[in-house]
Amino acid sequence: MGEVELKVKLIEYTPNPEKVVAMAAKLCYSPSDIDDIMHGVTEKDQSKFLQKLVDMGHLSTIEHVNFTFGIEGVSRSLLAQITRHRIASFSVKSQRYVRAGNDGECFNYIIPSSIRGLGDEYVIRFKQQMEEIQKWYDEWVDILGNTGEDSYQDARFVLPNAAETKMILTMNARELLHFFRLRCCNRAQWEIRTLAKEMLKEVQKVAPNLFKDAGPGCLTGVCPEGRMTCGRAKEVREEFLGMEAE
Repeated sequence: MGEVELKVKLIEYTPNPEKVVAMAAKLCYSPSDIDDIMHGVTEKDQSKFLQKLVDMGHLSTIEHVNFTFGIEGVSRSLLAQITRHRIASFSVKSQRYVRAGNDGECFNYIIPSSIRGLGDEYVIRFKQQMEEIQKWYDEWVDILGNTGEDSYQDARFVLPNAAETKMILTMNARELLHFFRLRCCNRAQWEIRTLAKEMLKEVQKVAPNLFKDAGPGCLTGVCPEGRMTCGRAKEVREEFLGMEAE
C-alpha cells in the first residue's frame, strides 16, 4: 500500500450503442414501425447519420446509451470535483466502513504532479507525511474503541484529500460529451483531466462515431474560456486528434 496510479476500465456499456442511438433518432423522423427501423439501421452504415446528429445538436437521442467505468487510483480531492456532474451514478469506496491502511501499512494515496516535479527529496517528504497521518488515524481508531465503522467514521476526519478512493461511475453519452468538454480542457485540474482523457479513450473504442469529436471545447470551435483561455488551442487539437489515431 502507499502511492498508487490511475486505473480506468470500461466495464459495461449499452450493447450496440451507436445502433441504439441511430434507431432512436430515425424513429423521430420516420413513419415506419420499430421493427422496420431496426432492420434499416442494421443494414446500413450509420456513421454519417450519427455525425449529422451530433453536428445538429440532436443529443437527446444519445441519452439512451450508458457507459460504466471502474476507476481506481484517484484522490478524494477528485471525488469532490467529479460528483458535481449530477447526471451520473456513483458507487464509492467508503471510508466509514473500510479501514484506511492495513496491518501497519499506510493507506493508498495520490502524489500531485507538481510535488513530483520538485524531485525525489520532496516526494520522500510527502510520503513521510502520509505515513505520519496513518499513525494519527490509527491512534484515533484505538482511542475511539477500535469498533469498526463506529471508529472509522470519525477517525477518517484526519485523512487527507490525497487519500485514494475507488468508484464505479455510470454516465450516459450526452453527459459524457459534456464531461469531456469541461474536464479535458487545459484549465481543468490535472488529475480530473487525466481521468477524463482515459475515459475518452475507452469509449472511443466502442462508439467511435459518437465520440469522434469529443474533447475540450476548443477542439471543434473557438475556445469557450474567453479571457481565461490557455492560448494553446492548436496544441490541444493536435493532442486529441492524435488520440483518435491511436
